[in-house]
Amino acid sequence: MSQRPVVCIDGPSGAGKGTLARALARELGWAYLDSGAVYRILALRVLRQGLDDDAASAAAADMQLRFDLDSNEVWLDGEAVAREIRNEDVGGVASRLAARPDVRQALLTYQQRFAEPEPLVADGRDMGTVVFPEAPCKIFLDASAEVRAQRRYLELRDAGKDANFDRIFREISARDARDRGRATAPLQAAGDALTLDCTQLTVTEVQEAARAHLSRTGIL
Repeated sequence: MSQRPVVCIDGPSGAGKGTLARALARELGWAYLDSGAVYRILALRVLRQGLDDDAASAAAADMQLRFDLDSNEVWLDGEAVAREIRNEDVGGVASRLAARPDVRQALLTYQQRFAEPEPLVADGRDMGTVVFPEAPCKIFLDASAEVRAQRRYLELRDAGKDANFDRIFREISARDARDRGRATAPLQAAGDALTLDCTQLTVTEVQEAARAHLSRTGIL
């Protein structure tokens, strides 16, 4: 397998990975991979087809995904599913499936193929530690669970959806525990990653720090 250069953006849910990764992909003119969306797409398939978790890895075999940076849309087999996969139920199933070694193995090679045709910016939870360990540039974003829950609360409220801060905080905390505590590919920073605590940083400050790191690693 021949891979192009990859920039990895890892971190917990709500830390700002997607915002940073999409901005860098646009700036560099590189392809973009939202690893979390891959797991959410699989979770959506599991829910739609009424499958149990043991059948999830097989359901990943023929997924056809495309990420559109201009519209922030995700396409599955020609169907736009970005809004549907952001459902909290889908997110919960995705996190549960991500703890399964068979599911992670089924999706590992699938994700690595995104870096074969062109350079890639990838965001997720194990991009720099498992999926692209040889990537020349890795960044790990973190932020307190309270701040991440508040961001999600405001996002849902502004979209006119039901939003309860306490429930969101509990869900994020539980997801963090699953992601950090799983035996296979736990959420953690790669040893050579730049770690940024974004709790009190603005989006602009995060992007400036990331660009400086890209410059140091020879990407920019």
